[in-house]
Amino acid sequence: MSANPFLEPGLAAALYGDADRLTARTSALRRAKIAGADAAETICDLLDGMIRPDSVVLDVGCGRGTTSIALARRFRLRNLTAFDLSGALLQDAANRFAAVGLDIATRQGDFHDLPFAASTLDAVVAAFCLYHSTHPGRAIGEISRCLRRSGVAVLVTKSADSYIELDDVVAASGLDPHAHTRPSLYNAFHSANIRSLATEHLTVVRIVEQRHVFRFHDFAHLAAYLATTPRYHIGGTVPEITARLRAWQPDTPVTASSTVSYLVGTKP
Repeated sequence: MSANPFLEPGLAAALYGDADRLTARTSALRRAKIAGADAAETICDLLDGMIRPDSVVLDVGCGRGTTSIALARRFRLRNLTAFDLSGALLQDAANRFAAVGLDIATRQGDFHDLPFAASTLDAVVAAFCLYHSTHPGRAIGEISRCLRRSGVAVLVTKSADSYIELDDVVAASGLDPHAHTRPSLYNAFHSANIRSLATEHLTVVRIVEQRHVFRFHDFAHLAAYLATTPRYHIGGTVPEITARLRAWQPDTPVTASSTVSYLVGTKP
């Protein structure tokens, strides 16, 4: 059993059994973000000129479908599939697609065993998902298998030290005294190993790195994020976490950062 909750067998249902946790986490980070480009738009920029409306495109680990929506709108895609292991997230994505009038197919499955024939896809996006795998290279191999010759993949991950600035606050406040020893959620697939893992299956065209900075306005805002991250061992509701932080010291903004890495590769 791994100490990294993203790699714990059987925890996927707890983490993604419904869309609420991911929605709350995304919302807290979006409100905190003060620097860094939009990830979905960056993915579209990287694919500009590489796919057309008739391209067959797969969004692996689509989550709530944010990247799928951006892809469909930018490229007017007629054959886009949003793919995820979580049925709850897929249902939330499907609801979002319908709400904005987009016809995007959804399909549930494991990215280690993609249910697509070899050499049938023009492009695959795998954003912020491969660090959930103990064998991310195997998932990249599956992506390559499904791509047509010269098909393009965009893989996206974060640096292993993402949000590490929060360790000091979490430990010093007593929320989790062992915060500094908790493993990175991204240690299976991160900015430092993305190239080496991808080159086994893809020809790397380029890697783009962007620094993202987040400023949590007060302890209530920070607590909304901390309550959604499985990295720390923190119990309690958002109001309870907020109260514990305020008992530690007066309310103050807290800043954290993350490097987001985008790899563009083609099938050799």
